[in-house]
Amino acid sequence: MNFRYSFQQIVNLKNNERTQAEWILSEAMGQLRTEETNLYGLFEQKENLQNEMADESSHSVSISKMMMMQSYMNHVDQQIARKHQDVQQAQHIVHKKREHLSERMVDEKVWSKAREKAFNQFQAFVAKKEQDTLDEMATNRFKRLTY
Repeated sequence: MNFRYSFQQIVNLKNNERTQAEWILSEAMGQLRTEETNLYGLFEQKENLQNEMADESSHSVSISKMMMMQSYMNHVDQQIARKHQDVQQAQHIVHKKREHLSERMVDEKVWSKAREKAFNQFQAFVAKKEQDTLDEMATNRFKRLTY
C-alpha cells in the first residue's frame, strides 16, 4: 500500500513559489550590490577630483579650468545624490522581496505540515491494518489448534 497525498500538486506548487521567490530576492540583492558599487565608484571619483583640485590650486591655474573642475564636481555630486536614491530604492525592493519570500516559506510550511500529518495518519492506518491482520491470523490459528 503506497501513500498518495491528494494535495501533492499544491505542495509542489508552494515549493516552486518559494524557490522562485528566492531567485527574485537573489536578483534584487545583486542589483543592490551593483548600485552600492556604483555609488562607491562615484565617491572615489569625487575624492580623486577633490585631490586634483587641491593640487591644481597649489599651482597657478586659470579661473576657467577651476570653474570647469567645479562644474564637474557639481555634476558628480548630482550623480551621487541620484545614486543614493537608486540605492534606497534597491534596498526597498530587497525588503519587499524578503517579505514575499517569508510569506512563501510560511505558505509552503503549512502545506508541508499538512502532508506530513496526512502521512502520519496513513502510517497509523497501515500499522492498525497490519495489526488487525496479525490478530486475525493468531485467532484463526488458535481456533484450529483448539479443535
